[in-house]
Amino acid sequence: MPRFFLLLCACLIAAGASADGIRIQEAWIDMPDGVRLSADLYMSEGADAASEKLPVLLEYLPYRKHEARSRNYGLYSYFVRRGYVVAAVDIRGTGGSEGRLIPYEYSDIEQEDGEVVIDWLSKQPWSNGSVGMFGISWGGFNSIQMALRNPPALKAIIAIDATEDLFQDDVHFMDGIMHVDSWEMSMDLDNARPGAPDYRLDEAYFRDRFDTEPWMLTYKPRQRDGPFWDRASAKGRYQDIRIPSLHIGGWYDGYRDSIPRMLENVKAPIKAIVGAWSHAWPNEPYPQPGIEWRHEAVRWFDQWLKGKDTGVLDDPKLAVYVREWHAPGPYLEFAPGRWRSEDAWPLARGRERMLYPSSNHSLDWRAPENSTHALRFVPSTGVEGGGPVMWWGDVAHDQRPSDAFSLVYDGAPLEENIEILGLPRALLRVSSDAARANWIVRLSDVAPDGTVTQVTGAALNGNHRQSAREPSAIVPGQPFDIDVELHFTSWVFAKGHRIRIAISNAQWPMLWPTPESMTTALHLGAASRIALPTVPFEERPVPAYLPPAADPIYEGYETLEAGTTSGYGEISSVDRNPQTGKAVATATNNGGMRFPWGTERTFENIRHEIDDHDPAKASMTGTHRMEVDLPGRKLVWDAELTFTSDRENFHYSYRRRLSENGKTLREKTWTRTIPRDYQ
Repeated sequence: MPRFFLLLCACLIAAGASADGIRIQEAWIDMPDGVRLSADLYMSEGADAASEKLPVLLEYLPYRKHEARSRNYGLYSYFVRRGYVVAAVDIRGTGGSEGRLIPYEYSDIEQEDGEVVIDWLSKQPWSNGSVGMFGISWGGFNSIQMALRNPPALKAIIAIDATEDLFQDDVHFMDGIMHVDSWEMSMDLDNARPGAPDYRLDEAYFRDRFDTEPWMLTYKPRQRDGPFWDRASAKGRYQDIRIPSLHIGGWYDGYRDSIPRMLENVKAPIKAIVGAWSHAWPNEPYPQPGIEWRHEAVRWFDQWLKGKDTGVLDDPKLAVYVREWHAPGPYLEFAPGRWRSEDAWPLARGRERMLYPSSNHSLDWRAPENSTHALRFVPSTGVEGGGPVMWWGDVAHDQRPSDAFSLVYDGAPLEENIEILGLPRALLRVSSDAARANWIVRLSDVAPDGTVTQVTGAALNGNHRQSAREPSAIVPGQPFDIDVELHFTSWVFAKGHRIRIAISNAQWPMLWPTPESMTTALHLGAASRIALPTVPFEERPVPAYLPPAADPIYEGYETLEAGTTSGYGEISSVDRNPQTGKAVATATNNGGMRFPWGTERTFENIRHEIDDHDPAKASMTGTHRMEVDLPGRKLVWDAELTFTSDRENFHYSYRRRLSENGKTLREKTWTRTIPRDYQ
């Protein structure tokens, strides 16, 4: 009998059968260099070498599958009951897997290991040889990346809330602009921990995890697009994807822009669904309504992994939830709207309509006479937006406080509904009296009562106006044209509402400010306009999605404190001092879980500070703490991050510490001066 099957049998967990007829079986997967990756196999009680051979679905993550068993058990059970084995595999150097921590996200090491994992899964006695890959966020990213590599056994993927453009869309640089948030610390401390439940602290652990350099020091010096970001991006090589792919996104998620690009450029079979949810599984959505996306996933995987004709190829190419007006956030339990199917992307019936900002701050359908509006740079613009500081997603606050520091243009009350679907564009002629400037454009809906709901927005690093790969300084006082592509959106502007465009030079603390006090100018006339992707009304089929199904519970795992709605640090207080020009935004997030072996708690506090009179000296200071309580043993990992700037540099200082029962076992500090590269 092959060695891997002996090992697989030896790793059968004590839990054995469950009331749901599903078991979790642990396995080691050998890599060519001798490192072993840890896998949890979710399978029905009857799945063994003598049973019908089954296709396998893979979720491949660094997010510690052992602690995620309650999440995985409920999520995967749907697939197991419908004739699949589901594998959760910890990436090298994370969770229960062996080896040195991967050097950064989506490295060649991760992907080469992934090919070995897929091959291994395809050759197990209970496997029919076909593997599908799926996941949300990281798992969606690397599903796309593995599709680029086309391993023979990988037959289809489903990518949820994921992107194929690592520079423009991922969390390190938003729209080409420096970005720092809570993920930097939480991911680092997760990387620095050994696998549960043993939490073994030996020299291999310290060498391969705790002592490794923070990933942030790899990302932050790479402030322009280029080969480092290209390595795992499909952008520019869509033709390499030959595997069928289903893409699922949400209007309140920051990674939704990949969907229209993938639909337009990938030639292999492709479908997409876009709902109203944020960075969440569509069966556990925020906001509602959700769908039972796994029903659609089973149809997709049955088609490609089982060879069944499920009719999925006859489905429309794109299903979208058309958003209708709602009041601004911060919270939204249900997003009003309706589902609609579309046969193609781009839409053949779509019409681009132009709106022009005018000298009287109106927004008109005709180009105005030439004139100029000046805008004083207020670096703290955007701080009242609240909520997460992570991306152009989630449910935004009322935009009026941010609009107060922006150039604002309002259309007349609409005489009829106007629907948009796509990526609006702000084509603007601008100038600046400083060599570095960013432009931020927000599209909003002004209700008759004056509340302002953000529909979408985007930013452009002015030094990237010609190329994000070869930035160039702005010539002070010289006008130039910029094209700001706003993020993918759907919205119906209702009769009686107004369309608003707000233009500023800051969106803080999501985007790091440029270092100089300045005044920018918007040159009005035919050269400055907003292109809206309008959609004339047409009766279209409505997809018949199932409501989310109830999932079984995996006993022994309990949420003690859920943390924030977004799962990231959310702004809990803002202190703007109009006398000094200083603004402070504090973001917090705490959470806790109880496991069969103990409890785990996290505590996070981040302080963003800026001075409107000296934007070069922005700062972010944060602490993140993870406490693991075990019988007779308390382990604490804590981190302190300080990220500041001056006119020419960013300054990074980070401390990582581990203590056991109150005694410090290890402490490491990293400091780095990182030159500003057109930021």
